[in-house]
Amino acid sequence: MSWSGFKKTVNRAGTTLLQKTGQIERTVDREFTEEEAKYRTFEKECQALQKDSKAYWDAMRAMTSAQSRIAETLEVFYGAADRTSEGAMAGHAYKRSVDDLDAGFGRELDVPYRTAISEPLGKMCAYFPIVNEHISKRNKKVNDKPNHRYDFDHSLSLLSQMLDYDSARSKLRKLIDKPPEDPTKLPKAQQEHDESKEVFDLLNDQLIAELPQLLDLRVPYFDPSFEAMIRMQSKFAEEGYEKLSGVQRYFADNVRDDYAAGQLDAQVEGVLQEMKELSICGGN
Repeated sequence: MSWSGFKKTVNRAGTTLLQKTGQIERTVDREFTEEEAKYRTFEKECQALQKDSKAYWDAMRAMTSAQSRIAETLEVFYGAADRTSEGAMAGHAYKRSVDDLDAGFGRELDVPYRTAISEPLGKMCAYFPIVNEHISKRNKKVNDKPNHRYDFDHSLSLLSQMLDYDSARSKLRKLIDKPPEDPTKLPKAQQEHDESKEVFDLLNDQLIAELPQLLDLRVPYFDPSFEAMIRMQSKFAEEGYEKLSGVQRYFADNVRDDYAAGQLDAQVEGVLQEMKELSICGGN
């Protein structure tokens, strides 16, 4: 760091301290504060969306895997009792169906979900540390001379004139309130103030204009991901219904009516009662 840069760093640190003690007025831009608050909300929501989307997909994968293990156990139960019974055939058909669903989930949906949902969310969230780093520089001075071509990140990083502007404003105000003996100090302070204010206003106005633009882009950016999410959920549900509907033909036609009438509950209770009557289950 050059001697000039070191002095500027020390001066800005002193300005920050004086602001904290109320000896130098801090520039408060309400428009920027409002836009930053909206940005912070957007940042928080995106990070939550990324976390929840991963949890959703992990839960779906866990569900299809658990479903296959359940089907395997049921097939063993029915097969050990009577391989030729309708229950055994239903158990075998159920296992085959859920295995197909599990395999199809990984084969047909995993890559599209990652491409259309997980990766876009990750790319959006990857911008936040960059934006936050530039926002954190807002209260520091950069040596780049402003020009009239800025991208979003550049305008954020260049908007770090605030401490210098606050310091120049405070210096000018003191000289006005108490004119110095040296007649050159006041014009010099006025020039420093005007230059700092011009740069600050230019960059601050651009930041206020571009932060809302970033937020406005969230809808067109996430629209394809939202549509892909709905389509994949619909595809999984339709395939599940189609495959599992084929298992129902192994059950008697009256099973659904018996279930609606509560007769299956009574059947289960009857079986439980028989189990209770066994000595090993506490029966006499």
